Amino acid sequence: MPFAETPLRDEYAAAVEHLARRTLDALRDGTAPPPGEAAGETAPRPLLAAARVLGPDLFAPRLLAGAAPDGPTAALLAEARRTLPAPAAPTERAALVIAWQDWAASRLLARTPHGDGAPAPAAPPDLPGPADTGWQTWSVLMSQLAQLALPGLDGPVHESARAHSLELARGTVRSLLRHDLTTAARLARWLALAAAEGRPPRLEVGPVLDRVRLAGDGSARTALGLAVAHRLLADTGTGTATGRRTA
Repeated sequence: MPFAETPLRDEYAAAVEHLARRTLDALRDGTAPPPGEAAGETAPRPLLAAARVLGPDLFAPRLLAGAAPDGPTAALLAEARRTLPAPAAPTERAALVIAWQDWAASRLLARTPHGDGAPAPAAPPDLPGPADTGWQTWSVLMSQLAQLALPGLDGPVHESARAHSLELARGTVRSLLRHDLTTAARLARWLALAAAEGRPPRLEVGPVLDRVRLAGDGSARTALGLAVAHRLLADTGTGTATGRRTA
């Protein structure tokens, strides 16, 4: 369905699904072109907005293959960040989540010519931990930062995930019981990263991903997150993802 035939919000949502599907195809079989390849210098605004939303996940096919971020995708994301400012945050915690998402995108862009030669950005203020907010609230915050659960990224959020894997597992189970399958899938991705790094995930992740696949929203964006988690699990014990936690 052409973007022009939908209201603005639906148009942007459709763009996110379109870009997530292309990224998913690249992750699954490597036959699809990189997400930014067709954008060039005339990327439509909905595509730029979609790149802003997906952020670090645009590089998932490359990072999971042990490769550097690719140029076309980096160009798309860099253009999106130049064109569209970070969204306004309704709360201090929401602003912190957005800051960490932007930190991850900037970290990856800094490894490409599209990082404008700027040094990798300093980390934003630390997230509050489970002792500060309670494990329920903390696990929701971590689910909102699931885009950071990728090999090749490392920082205080990842250290917090390593220190509190039991709370991540509890949050995953709680989300399943509440039928909040989106949150469950995002938290399971952190647990899959733990397994890929050779640490106990505290929960059997595969059945969680299967449950979301069967009963979730069926969106391409959710499918992309599930595929990332499955790939991380596939790397468990092989050393493929382990040891690529570059700063």
